Amino acid sequence: MHVVAVVLLLFQFLLPSVPLAAQESSASFVGSAACASCHQSQHADWLHSQHRAAMQEPTEASVLGRFDGATFKKGGTETVFSRKDGRFLIRTEGPDGKQGDFPVRYVLGVAPLQQYLIELPGGRLQAFGIAWDSRPVEEGGQRWFDLYPDRKLAAGDPLHWTGIDQNWNYQCAWCHSTNLRKNYDPASGVFATAFSEISVGCEACHGPASNHLAWAAGPRSAPNRGFAVSLARGGAWQAEGGATAVRTGPPASDKEALVCAGCHARRQQFSDDPLAAARFYDAFRPMTLEAGLYHVDGQQRDEVYNFGSFMQSRMHGAGVTCADCHDPHSGKLRLAGNAVCAQCHSATAFDAPAHHHHASGSAGAQCVNCHMPTTTYMGVDARHDHSFRIPRPDRTASLATPNACNKCHADKSAAWAVGALKSWGAGSKPGAQSFAEAFQLADANAPGAQAALARIVADAGQSAIARASALQRLSQAPTPAALQAAKTALSDKNPMARAAAVAVFANADAATKREALAPLLFDETRLVRMDAARALAGDAEAGFSDVERAAFEKALAEYEAGQRYNAERPESQANLGALNLARGTNDAARAAYEKALALDPTFAPAAISLADVMRSAGDEAGAEAALRKSLASNPDSGALAHALGLSLIRQKRLGEAMASLEQAVRLAPDDARFAYVYGVALHDTGATQKGIETLVRALSNHPFDRDILGALASYEAEAGDYAAALPHADRLAELEPEDRSIQNMAAAIRAMAARDGR
Repeated sequence: MHVVAVVLLLFQFLLPSVPLAAQESSASFVGSAACASCHQSQHADWLHSQHRAAMQEPTEASVLGRFDGATFKKGGTETVFSRKDGRFLIRTEGPDGKQGDFPVRYVLGVAPLQQYLIELPGGRLQAFGIAWDSRPVEEGGQRWFDLYPDRKLAAGDPLHWTGIDQNWNYQCAWCHSTNLRKNYDPASGVFATAFSEISVGCEACHGPASNHLAWAAGPRSAPNRGFAVSLARGGAWQAEGGATAVRTGPPASDKEALVCAGCHARRQQFSDDPLAAARFYDAFRPMTLEAGLYHVDGQQRDEVYNFGSFMQSRMHGAGVTCADCHDPHSGKLRLAGNAVCAQCHSATAFDAPAHHHHASGSAGAQCVNCHMPTTTYMGVDARHDHSFRIPRPDRTASLATPNACNKCHADKSAAWAVGALKSWGAGSKPGAQSFAEAFQLADANAPGAQAALARIVADAGQSAIARASALQRLSQAPTPAALQAAKTALSDKNPMARAAAVAVFANADAATKREALAPLLFDETRLVRMDAARALAGDAEAGFSDVERAAFEKALAEYEAGQRYNAERPESQANLGALNLARGTNDAARAAYEKALALDPTFAPAAISLADVMRSAGDEAGAEAALRKSLASNPDSGALAHALGLSLIRQKRLGEAMASLEQAVRLAPDDARFAYVYGVALHDTGATQKGIETLVRALSNHPFDRDILGALASYEAEAGDYAAALPHADRLAELEPEDRSIQNMAAAIRAMAARDGR
């Protein structure tokens, strides 16, 4: 279980006035059993698939874990798994912190682990944090294990099994059942979550099938055989005498991969309308190749599933689809081992020592071990990276990214692996993921980053997710050059790239935003429409034509509906608060932030925003109280300590303020802003040398931070230490070549350093 963060209308003029509720499909769900008579083979495969077992009632057959009095101890808490009166019971610490017996309501998953859902008041189903390792004993399985072994979780913590971040209704339900409707009532705080089929059935992928049954009964005149979306792929793969097959037939389409991506992608969801889900970008926002989720070269880092990796690959660009390798009904590979790759890649050319340079049949001769290395999530789940990359041990040395060679040869160095590849004549093959160095520059805020990112955006040969990821990084510093790079991407054929381009313009001036983004209010995808509307809300609303105003209001309604879909989440309430704040409705913003904190008292962004609203109303004491209350619930938050320190400075309580600012740096040592503010505060309160030392330490972790460099150059020059100030001033000048004030400062320090050196 992983937290999925929540996302920050107009259909094309083909559907200019259709209400949101009326856009749902008129077809109904009929259940997988209705498919069996015509699709016997596919149905039989599905019956033995993990999709079929994605969620089940707890029975003797479905429950794999040992409920025979087995115990699991962690810290001072003992959990006991037992059976009584035909029920499977878990005795553990409950929401009140006291031991209790909780019956298993549902079973979630089957391999390589199985979780158990417990029902709590308000229609909530919670995923228990101690799972069953269903692997064989010889693989280390057949045991209970903790999904968070390094965390001490108590009731009240969002990650405790009773907490908001273990809630099935939001976190898990969509991908484990069919026709899932979350049905959360914000007024009562109660879920009435429902599904038409408990597990992942035929209609989870194909959509509601009632019209298809009518088509099958005749006359067969309905488009797409009665389905809203056809998953027919068309085309074929032919070797045509080469070592690698090529796709023939109509142009490749993402429609099949996007259906899979609804569950096999790291994404945010903003609708459970089946028709919207079938169009993917009308219900989901896929995550880009962001720092923390992916390594800079696009390799999986956090639990990102498969879609984001697959989008980077040359195979995706060539038209390969999920079903080329995976049988969609059984969920198994179409062929075992290297044979699945040999469908398109000649075994003579590739499944041979001349290519893989390992003994035939060995681990090193397996295609996936070199081109699809695994990362283990949830303790036991080893998942293959689907970017199908060429191993790059040279980047391990230059970018600190992992490589497949050293995953197997852990006792060897990356330099050894580089030498081995060169000896094979394979050292000059760069692979498809050519964005790594640009992303490294950007994530370090280094010189040349924006130009390198702009080249990625402009390169049509880059994957859509690479272009979107470059734009996402450009949005962190929307300079004129960044806006120029994003301008052409506003018409990119991929919705993910268009949405990322919107983000670059979100902090531009009102006129620039309006000119760039108003056309996207009419975009064919809801994701782009609502992002454009949210970016335009507030300062850019004035100046719309009547047609643009109508489109804006409808697109903004889509954005708000997306937030209300996740109204049980503090992130969505905070997003609504920010929208109200941008539009000048401060009372509504305050109410939204308060609602976010009622849902999760530990959610620091809402507390900080609430304090800002109170401060703007002249209530600094109230802002301080709100921050202290949230800090009591989340004592490890550097952001809260920092905000409290700023509040105390405004109240001229400098001693308390300095203690809070120092605490923020201690709690969040990697946050450059906290160190910068603390260093400046030290300087301004007379502790100049300590301030400089604080900034120097921060610079070692953030060598290209403009604020830290500027402060150091200024303070060191002020202290007469021009030799120390000069490298900081020169680096800042290199980073900001267009800023005349910085260039003049650097020139002045350079002159003083030269004078002292004579």
